[in-house]
Amino acid sequence: MKRRAAITGFPVAHSRSPLIHGHWLAEHGIEGSYEKIAVPPDAAQAFYGDFRESGLVGCNVTVPNKEVAAAACDELDDAARAMGAANTLWLDDAGRLIGANTDGLGFLGNLDQTLPGWDNGLSHAVVLGAGGAARAVIWALLSRGVKTVVIVNRTYQKAADLQVRFGTDSVARHWEDLEELVGKTGMLVNTTSLGMSGQPPLEIDLRNLPESAIVTDLVYVPLETPLLARARARGNPVADGLGMLMHQAVPAFERWFGVRPRVTEELRALVLADLGRAP
Repeated sequence: MKRRAAITGFPVAHSRSPLIHGHWLAEHGIEGSYEKIAVPPDAAQAFYGDFRESGLVGCNVTVPNKEVAAAACDELDDAARAMGAANTLWLDDAGRLIGANTDGLGFLGNLDQTLPGWDNGLSHAVVLGAGGAARAVIWALLSRGVKTVVIVNRTYQKAADLQVRFGTDSVARHWEDLEELVGKTGMLVNTTSLGMSGQPPLEIDLRNLPESAIVTDLVYVPLETPLLARARARGNPVADGLGMLMHQAVPAFERWFGVRPRVTEELRALVLADLGRAP
């Protein structure tokens, strides 16, 4: 029987996930499909609650439905439980709906491939933002043994709320403290939409940032954001956000289709071409 999976959320029209999973299905000669299914917020509870009737073996979940999807699951993995959000669902052999969050694994997988050994001796990181992507990054960094993760958000209370979720290994600070904070960190991660095409710029002074500090931006349109361009010009190791998109898909594909795929230069070139950019 043909195994069907999908990206679900609202909107999903511009998702690159079908391109990624379609490439892997063809590469491994698997008879399966990966579709786009728009699930507006007012239909989300019913869709995920009745997932067994969907005809899908599993799905990805994108904004704004990750929390609703998690609540509909019979069981969550540690990451989804910690984040209160699921981005990957599947039905187990007993027909139970299982939820996972692979965003953090995607973040780690991208860094492991792009900057091998990046976590050796890393004890302090600054994360910009306090949304779902920030949750994934904080979970990922703490899981790798980073001692202190500082959460900085334009609305301080959101950073403080996130700090409560992750406990004493995380610290909430005000946006006005950013210039001081970057002078003491080994990693700077942007999880906000600032710097994305069509969004306001991310205005941050990097003069105090140690030259050895890693800078990564989850934005991948443009592929090299102004933040990454400034960091690269001053000699900091950098990682763009496209790799996270591809790496977070790996465990989902393996769960649904039984083969663990690889993130290759061929796949990266395919996605870049779809974004209208030469590799």
